[in-house]
Amino acid sequence: MRDHYDFSKSVKNPYAKKLKKQVTIRLDEDTIEYFKKLADDKDMPYQSLINLYLRDCAQSHKDLKLEWK
Repeated sequence: MRDHYDFSKSVKNPYAKKLKKQVTIRLDEDTIEYFKKLADDKDMPYQSLINLYLRDCAQSHKDLKLEWK
């Protein structure tokens, strides 16, 4: 290994903004099963499907309407 590396000609990663952050979230089992079945039908990982759904909600500024009974 070298004692010194020259990074003066390096460039920023163009994909850095698209990197994902790992989070822990608690979901109901039936919700997970719903997305797993849907993802299986679409032939994609269920976590990617959940991410796409949440991204769509965020981009369209969907508002959740809660009604407590």
